[in-house]
Amino acid sequence: MTRVVITGMGAIAPNGNDTKAFLDAIFDSKIGIKPITKFDASETGITVAGQVDGFDPAERVGKRDARKLDLFSQYAIDAATQAMEQAGLMPEEGSDEKSKVKNPNRFGVILGNGIGGLTTMQEQIIKMHDKGPQRVSPLFVPEAIPNMVSGNVSLRFGAKGTNMTIVTACASATNAIGEAFWRIESGKEDVVLTGGSEAAVNEIGIAGFAALTALSKETDPKQASKPFDKNRHGFVLGEGSGLLVMESLEHAQARGAKILAEIVGYGATADAYHMTSPAPTGEGVIRAFEEALEDADLKPEQISYINAHGTATGANDSGEAEAIAKVFGENSVLVSSTKGMTGHLLGAAGAIEAVASVGAIDRGQLPVNVGFDEPDEHTKKVNLVNDSNKNQAPEYVMSANYGFGGHNAAIIFKKWDGE
Repeated sequence: MTRVVITGMGAIAPNGNDTKAFLDAIFDSKIGIKPITKFDASETGITVAGQVDGFDPAERVGKRDARKLDLFSQYAIDAATQAMEQAGLMPEEGSDEKSKVKNPNRFGVILGNGIGGLTTMQEQIIKMHDKGPQRVSPLFVPEAIPNMVSGNVSLRFGAKGTNMTIVTACASATNAIGEAFWRIESGKEDVVLTGGSEAAVNEIGIAGFAALTALSKETDPKQASKPFDKNRHGFVLGEGSGLLVMESLEHAQARGAKILAEIVGYGATADAYHMTSPAPTGEGVIRAFEEALEDADLKPEQISYINAHGTATGANDSGEAEAIAKVFGENSVLVSSTKGMTGHLLGAAGAIEAVASVGAIDRGQLPVNVGFDEPDEHTKKVNLVNDSNKNQAPEYVMSANYGFGGHNAAIIFKKWDGE
């Protein structure tokens, strides 16, 4: 089997508009959750979100794509550009080439997304209602459909290999990263841009999740998202994108690329239990953990840290805590959810959490489980990262995410040892 490494990362998140800013914020426990200003949210009953601020599409993706693409595609293109720059795969200025990947036919894009161009959908449905169907934009469909996140990234960088968008709700990006890993490992691709993007902080996005009673109604951003806390009260909707450049080890070494980490395992399962609720025993999550460990040929005690899904909802956190305790032992492996700082990015959650996981390996530090004060009977079984135990250099890191529909996914990263 071909070994697979990561050579570039890009991120746009509520607490940082580029990779360095995002990782600096994550490891400084900086909260990006803030009052909603993108629209008047007063009637939704929700006041805060993991909103991205200061993103200028014309500057970040160019005037043409600023006009023609939904925000979820713009976020992905910008994060992909960051990742390609770090990997040393961006073409020289003035070049007609779209990338430095020698064989574009073996250069793929596999991304995750949960909802698609929700802002475009909202705007165009309102326009149809107010002005009639003849006023709907001719770009409505190509702006809104979820697969265009990978399509637009492929177009931007001339990637002619696998072009795929995986839609498994909040597991989407983790599934995308895992499938990209397997694709390279099997010898089908040399390079894959992978991760995810989401832009659902708008009126219909907030209203829809609020109608499910899934969102936190807390007005204080510092108390809004409380993963694994006894008094957690719902998730905070977030937005943004995370992208990784993944390559075969041979391809990366042949061009002298700096390797950030290796990816070594992936597991994906289904609960087959309920449309929106996770299986209370965590059975599907347990199997995803076990599959990833088996794929990596690792024992549970070899995992140094888990970046958990940790949505700050009662059902998720309790079930996930039980699953972690079952597989890894009670209060053993260090665990944290970064959603206390970013909110929940839905289909892009696993993408920025993968960036945080690789960042933990690269920086030799673990993200604190921000928002936690007191455990309940379930969450007391997990050993959460805090300021007293965060300064540890992990060798193996697992990142896991789960989605409506019973989707479970887990991936494992390894510190690059140069061999």
